[in-house]
Amino acid sequence: MISRRNLFARAAAGAALGAAGAVNASGVSRVAMAALPEPAQRDTPDTAPPLTPPDGRPYNPVVTLNGWTLPWRMRDGVKEFHLVAEPVLRELAPGCTAHLWGYNGQSPGPTIEVVEGDRVRIYVTNKLPEHTSVHWHGQRLPNGMDGVSGLTQPAIKPGETFVYEFIARRPGTFMYHPHADEMTQMAMGMMGFWVTHPKARHPQIAEVQRDFCFLLSSYDIDPGSYTPRTMTMTDFNLWTWNSRVFPGIDTLNVRQGDRVRVRIGNLTMTNHPIHLHGHEFEVTGTDGGPVPRSARWPEVTTDVAVGQMRQIEFIADEPGDWAIHCHKSHHTMNAMGHEVDTLIGVDHRGLAARINKVIPDYMAMGERGMADMADMEMPLPENTVPMMAGRGPHGALEMGGMFSVLKVRKDQKPGDYRDPGWYAAPRGTVARAVDAPPGAPPAPAPRTAAPSSAPALEPLRVRKPDGHGHQGH
Repeated sequence: MISRRNLFARAAAGAALGAAGAVNASGVSRVAMAALPEPAQRDTPDTAPPLTPPDGRPYNPVVTLNGWTLPWRMRDGVKEFHLVAEPVLRELAPGCTAHLWGYNGQSPGPTIEVVEGDRVRIYVTNKLPEHTSVHWHGQRLPNGMDGVSGLTQPAIKPGETFVYEFIARRPGTFMYHPHADEMTQMAMGMMGFWVTHPKARHPQIAEVQRDFCFLLSSYDIDPGSYTPRTMTMTDFNLWTWNSRVFPGIDTLNVRQGDRVRVRIGNLTMTNHPIHLHGHEFEVTGTDGGPVPRSARWPEVTTDVAVGQMRQIEFIADEPGDWAIHCHKSHHTMNAMGHEVDTLIGVDHRGLAARINKVIPDYMAMGERGMADMADMEMPLPENTVPMMAGRGPHGALEMGGMFSVLKVRKDQKPGDYRDPGWYAAPRGTVARAVDAPPGAPPAPAPRTAAPSSAPALEPLRVRKPDGHGHQGH
């Protein structure tokens, strides 16, 4: 007679034996399913504290911005993880939620952390309405574990569970994502981070006090709707870090003097020049591995191309609140209309009053630029966020999308990732308004156009041949 305990033990042994001997990702039988590690779930968008390894070799864990690290189970010296591919609800920012696809309750999925030399076993259960696979982007592994459906393995059908098993051969930062109906599934948010820590001191990998990671992703979600347009190629209107847009992105909180590492992976359709204020950094790693020290140089901006990871490091020696953002200015804005004419310099006096007789809620905007948008209390469509948002200690930040703040504090305790609040600048160190110095010429009066009987010239309009004014992000 076989007891429930013996049945589970035999199933676990059989699953381990089958996985260890496999050279291809393979399906898991219903009997073996009973012995799988319980899939961890998380549905909150807050940044989870670093997961201190409960067993296995020790390492300094990462902090996933607005994300978390997937727990594992150690079985016979193998780290076992369980990913569940499934539809998820993801809050992009307060007031804006997207219907995405992801892993274990979130998009992006949880970060996987292992140590160089670990044997890793990942079970993947498919709860999507179509087949999928998982590609371990940048990893050295057996060809049959590479996760390209149709080429290296059969696709994982809805309801099936497959197992991947390999040794984490080299330290570095990698990503995972589907290689099945890739355009749709990645446009729906299916991606995650993988970090392999060095097993010992490494000549090219420094010890750091703070280690952050996040993925760059983008979506095309019309204001008032919830599901991304999966056929969009370049016309995205929401540019995100870990599927969050500012002001929904958490801050990076560090102690003054810390050596800080930030790992940035790009799975959007375009490149992103990531710029840090107040500090110089070095690119110390790519998804190809650590960058030799002789090949590094100081930078304040680094471009992260499509499918790339860039790891930057710096000493946080300047106290304050320092912006970190993509330097493509339309990537630091939220959902917007791109086909709006530029009205800077156009005199709207009297026009708004006349239009209000026909359209009572009409407001003239844009003649002085778009900064007024940040202070307007306009009703928004359902399920969207303002194009320019966020408040700082001195007023409107007028940002969105791929933007956050590095907060450097002398009194931030080691290992404390809590937000310390806004920086209290020392007296006399903040830019301020001043009176005009004696003898300065008066400011010129605004010019008014002289009456003219000549017909008004048609404003110059520039359009690209395909009619999309924002191609080539």
